[in-house]
Amino acid sequence: MNQANPWPKGPVRPLALPAAALAADPAGAAALLDEALGDGAVIALPAPGEEEALAAALAPQAPPGPAVVIGSGGSAGGRRWVQLGVAGLETAADGLGQWLLAQGLDPATCLWLDPLPLHHVSGLMPWLRARRLGGRLRWLAPALLRDPAALAAACPLPADQPALLSLVPTQLRRLLEHRAGEDWLRGCRVIWVGGAALPQDLAECCRRLELPLSPCYGSSETSAMVTALTPQRFLAGESGCGASLPHAQLRIDPASGAVQVRAASLALGEHAAGHFQPLPLDEGWWSSGDLGRWGEAGGLELLGRCDGAINSGGETVFPEQVERRLMAAARDAGLPLRHLLLLAEPDSLWGERLVALVRAERSAPHATHAALIPPLVALAAALPPSQRPRRWLACPELAPSPLGKWQRGRWRDWLQQRPVGS
Repeated sequence: MNQANPWPKGPVRPLALPAAALAADPAGAAALLDEALGDGAVIALPAPGEEEALAAALAPQAPPGPAVVIGSGGSAGGRRWVQLGVAGLETAADGLGQWLLAQGLDPATCLWLDPLPLHHVSGLMPWLRARRLGGRLRWLAPALLRDPAALAAACPLPADQPALLSLVPTQLRRLLEHRAGEDWLRGCRVIWVGGAALPQDLAECCRRLELPLSPCYGSSETSAMVTALTPQRFLAGESGCGASLPHAQLRIDPASGAVQVRAASLALGEHAAGHFQPLPLDEGWWSSGDLGRWGEAGGLELLGRCDGAINSGGETVFPEQVERRLMAAARDAGLPLRHLLLLAEPDSLWGERLVALVRAERSAPHATHAALIPPLVALAAALPPSQRPRRWLACPELAPSPLGKWQRGRWRDWLQQRPVGS
């Protein structure tokens, strides 16, 4: 990326780095970002196609830099734009550095692999961790994550330098579909997995392969990870997202069940429609949109989204938990089920009932999508009545976002276009 630094010296109003530059040349974009943040700028990082929405959201009056503005959400609610101060980002990096030291790894001797774009908090943080803690950074083009053989050839992992990798479950599953991807992952010392729930079958597969997974929890608002399960405890069979990292405190709100976080790494606030709103805090605690509980081993276990629970026949139902149970049952039964998404629709008697969208594995014939429904209905009969979908629809195009999150609003629109009986 050969261009002059486009940002003036000193604190400035948010200015966007072009999405095309972020995607085409992440190393060059990061160099410009580094220079701009050194000058105290506030830099907004849009995803492709989001430039106009970001420009409309940015507030002229916001906390001064150095800071970045990145997107958050988009699965349950609308897209949000949060501002993260560099001091908070560095606090998050320091906390993870202490966690690594506790695992016997010196961050300054590690290879930080970055397979996500800079506009995603988990793509921004590997760069910032290397910038803050030392070590070597290696950018991985997104296309390589879809071609394990090419990935292994383009990025052989050194035997004398611990490789650290952050993935979302979708990326992990794609790599494990090929022997070359499996072999490449064996060269990593730590594989953090977050951004979406880790499916049980995927966790079990990684344990069989003895891959050093570290399921973690965080968000854009927390500067990525605030908990992490050590690979040793994961391989021993422990579930959940682990304990708090050194820089963060977590608790469960007794009234709502929401996961709450207190940390210096929290976002400064949110840009929306030209206005800036500080992050809502209660004595320093921020309430996430996630429901959680503490597991028997003391780690965080996620139950689903606060705004995703429904009331069906007087029972509180968490669709994401039911999805996981049905997916596990389908795999145990040998069904070629690729994706299952449960949505709610009004019911005059029950209040709300679940509707299931179903997609077969890629390799299955087109007719298999519908053919999956009868055996799934039979499996669902073992669930409590409130958790049994009242409708099942074949949806060959069903898929999460590239980062593994379900865009439930999109699929609700799809469902509304198919009346009862379709």
